[in-house]
Amino acid sequence: MTKVTKEMTTCRLPGRGRQWRASANRAQQVQVLRVAILLSYCSILCNYKAIEMPSHQTYGGSWKFLTFIDLVIQAVFFGICVLTDLSSLLTRGSGNQEQERQLRKLISLRDWMLAVLAFPVGVFVVAVFWIIYAYDREMIYPKLLDNFIPGWLNHGMHTTVLPFILIEMRTSHHQYPSRSSGLTAICTFSVGYILWVCWVHHVTGMWVYPFLEHIGPGARIIFFGSTTILMNFLYLLGEVLNNYIWDTQRRVLQTNQPQVKVTFWTFHTTMSSTLMLPARTNPVQVIKKNFFPQINLLLLIISHINTHKIWLTNSSRCSSNLFKISLPFCSTFLEIS
Repeated sequence: MTKVTKEMTTCRLPGRGRQWRASANRAQQVQVLRVAILLSYCSILCNYKAIEMPSHQTYGGSWKFLTFIDLVIQAVFFGICVLTDLSSLLTRGSGNQEQERQLRKLISLRDWMLAVLAFPVGVFVVAVFWIIYAYDREMIYPKLLDNFIPGWLNHGMHTTVLPFILIEMRTSHHQYPSRSSGLTAICTFSVGYILWVCWVHHVTGMWVYPFLEHIGPGARIIFFGSTTILMNFLYLLGEVLNNYIWDTQRRVLQTNQPQVKVTFWTFHTTMSSTLMLPARTNPVQVIKKNFFPQINLLLLIISHINTHKIWLTNSSRCSSNLFKISLPFCSTFLEIS
């Protein structure tokens, strides 16, 4: 008489549901933070444009200052971030291929703007402004401007840009473009702004920044060349920093990844075994190496389940489900909890 063999597979993902909820809460917090940053930039731009300064009435207006251009870049970038978040919420679960394609384009544009403009230009403005300000403020931000620009607005334009962009880089992964195309883009921006500054000087006879009046033509060429090199360096720094942040997080997640507990009971052989596997480990390979040949029947069943996309996974759609497969000589239960 043939004995009936029972095998039970139990896979438990401890704390997985809590992790999913924490991840969803974190995503919502990031979205709210992006809206707050966007509103702050809109407020700064509105207050800055409302100030009546003589320099705003001359040729080029506010657009001849890199600080103002940077504020516009940051506002546009975070505007795209908010638009991407809204599009993601609207397309979630819709299955519309066209909407998903448009969302991928938005994400690509968001990542490109951070890599090529938002990070290098933002860091450049903060670093160069405060270095020159510490050396001699009259060279870049004369005391006369204190009568027009309040202190909080000055810090909004020249200080908070850096922590905002670092927060964005820390909370969201961004795919950098190829290094050659990224460096080409930032060089184009740098050279374009230098030519714009020179054109403003050609038309008005005055340099945009006071310190350019006190150095000779050769020193100006060296300064412009140095700023272009610095922009390229900041682009590379952003790429390295982005990779470091997310490679480190990936390693931490792999270290703290929940374990899948797989327990087999075979009454016919009076054998009980328990394995601790990483969450993404395929139990089939482990079973092949450690258990009896008659488990091949179980492997066949699992392969059949896998073919129909019902597989032991961390996916939420398989959570808390019970599958039962009955054959003449095998009754197998797969429980995921």
